[in-house]
Amino acid sequence: MSLMEHGAVRPVTALAWTSNSSTCPKDFTLISITEDGAAANFTRSFAMKSGYYLCYSKDLKGGMVVSDIQLISDKDSIPHGYCFIAEHLEAKASVWKKKRVCVQVVPVGSVDTAVLDIKVTAKSKMMLQHYTYVGDVHGYVLWCRKGHFSNPMPQALPRSVSLDLRKLSIDQPVALLPLRPRNPPPPLPNNKLSQRRHSLRKKDAGDQSADGSIPVLTALDGVPFSLHPKFDIQANSTALQLNSQLNNIRIKSLQDIKNEYNYTFAVEESAAKRIRPSVPAVGVPSAQ
Repeated sequence: MSLMEHGAVRPVTALAWTSNSSTCPKDFTLISITEDGAAANFTRSFAMKSGYYLCYSKDLKGGMVVSDIQLISDKDSIPHGYCFIAEHLEAKASVWKKKRVCVQVVPVGSVDTAVLDIKVTAKSKMMLQHYTYVGDVHGYVLWCRKGHFSNPMPQALPRSVSLDLRKLSIDQPVALLPLRPRNPPPPLPNNKLSQRRHSLRKKDAGDQSADGSIPVLTALDGVPFSLHPKFDIQANSTALQLNSQLNNIRIKSLQDIKNEYNYTFAVEESAAKRIRPSVPAVGVPSAQ
C-alpha cells in the first residue's frame, strides 16, 4: 500500500508559475518534465524560445493548504474563495491569460483532505490513475490528486525541572507561612486619646478568653474617639455660663404649677350671664 493510501504524505501548500530554476522560490519543486516524457515548458507560441513552468510547495510553516484547483478562462469570473496562483517570472516574461489557474487555500486545521500531488501531461489520451482532471492549458493537461494528509504535530521542547521541585515530596510536611493582611490598617493620628485607646486595644487583643478563643474585633476598634468642641466644657467658655444657669433652675411640683397658673374664668362667666337689652322692631307700634 502506497504512502498516499496511508495518508502519510504532506499536502500541497502553494502553486505558482516560474520562468526557470533560478526564479523558482525556495522550498518549491519545479515540474520540468511531463509524465509522458515531454518538456513541461508552457509557451504561448512556437516562435518563442522562453516559457514558464509550474512549481509547487509543501511547506507547512504558513499553516495553509491547497484544498482545490480550478482552470478558468479569461471570460469567467473567479469563484468565491479562490485566488490566482503567484507568478515568479523574469522581467520581460508573462503568462498566457486566456486560461488561468486558480486555487483555494484554507487553514490546515479546517480540512481533512487537500491536494496531495500535481502532475502535467502532454495533450493526449493519456490517463493518470487516482488523479483528477483539472483542465488543459496551452497544449498541456493539468492533473491533481486529493486525499487525506498527515499533519505533523509540533514537538514540545523539553522543560528543565529545578532542584527545588525535585525535592518536593507528598510525605514531607510543608510549613505554613503566617497569614498577613492584604490591606493593613492606616496609621493612627498622633494624639493622647488615640494612643491610649490603641494601647488598650493592643492589650485586650493579646489576652485570650478562658476557653482559648480569640476575641472578635468590631468595626469600631481602632477608631479614635473625641468630643466635639461644642460639647467640650474645658474648651468652651460659654458652657460654664450655661451650666451655672442650669443649676439656678427651680424645679416646681404639680401643686405649685396649679397654684401659680390657676384661673377660674369668673369674669367670663359673669359676662355671659348678663341679660342683653331688647331692641324694638322697626315699624311695629309699641303697646300703650
